[in-house]
Amino acid sequence: MILEATNLTKTYKSGKAVDAISLKLKIGQIYGVLGRNGAGKTTLFKILCNLVTADHGSLKIHSTKLKPIGAIIENPGLYTYLNAYENLKVFAEIQNAPRDKTRLEQYLKTVGLPLDRKDAVRHFSMGMKQRLAIAIALLNDPEIVILDEPFSGLDPMGVSDLIRLIKSLAAKNKSVLISSHMLAELQNCCDYLYVIDRGKLVNQGETTRLFNHSISRYKIKGNGVEQVKNKLFKIIFAEKNSIDIECKATEISKILENLIQQGYQITACIPQVTLNELLSQQPNDV
Repeated sequence: MILEATNLTKTYKSGKAVDAISLKLKIGQIYGVLGRNGAGKTTLFKILCNLVTADHGSLKIHSTKLKPIGAIIENPGLYTYLNAYENLKVFAEIQNAPRDKTRLEQYLKTVGLPLDRKDAVRHFSMGMKQRLAIAIALLNDPEIVILDEPFSGLDPMGVSDLIRLIKSLAAKNKSVLISSHMLAELQNCCDYLYVIDRGKLVNQGETTRLFNHSISRYKIKGNGVEQVKNKLFKIIFAEKNSIDIECKATEISKILENLIQQGYQITACIPQVTLNELLSQQPNDV
């Protein structure tokens, strides 16, 4: 383990923002912290980054690096009147990180920003700003990268590009921890999920297993499939070429096989999971 947090607790006048949360991170893995806005995700990340002191609990980081964590907490504070390279240089000076031109340009390449773009950051798209913020988080070559709500404000293409970047960081032996209230994005990139609600850890486990355990509905698409008559499952909504059905994850393969045997050409089968379902489950691996 590169990071071990045990029973972290932080209380404000309004109540407990973080309530006895424990988590562990391994190198080369992507972890998600899933929860509604206000669930305590940002406060937890601030504790991990030593920006806020926990009232109780312990935090151990097994690293020889002086700065083993690089993070983006809340909105990235970029100098919008400077260009990308100039931003990196300023932040490298602030963080006392190496700031030779070759190294800084390599960070821009790592996050997929063009070296020949010299205009001010205020002209950048939200996705480009997120990439630059990640480059800043990488300046000290940390072993742990923490990203607080990195998908907020991104269009689908920006989300897809950011997921590829996050996966590339894990492939370079970094532990990546992401917070979000968006299920699909975390499902597409995280190996393991921690689900928190009102400051408490309410669920956790390997992402695929956690989602499969919580799935009770599927959207099935196929030509004329809304006309199907079948006792294997309950149809809860139907429209042209699409039905929403209620069933367990262990039953879906048999259902699809049956539909194909009836002559339906199935073009998509999409699991339908809501945050409420993940929040209502009991923790799997505590």
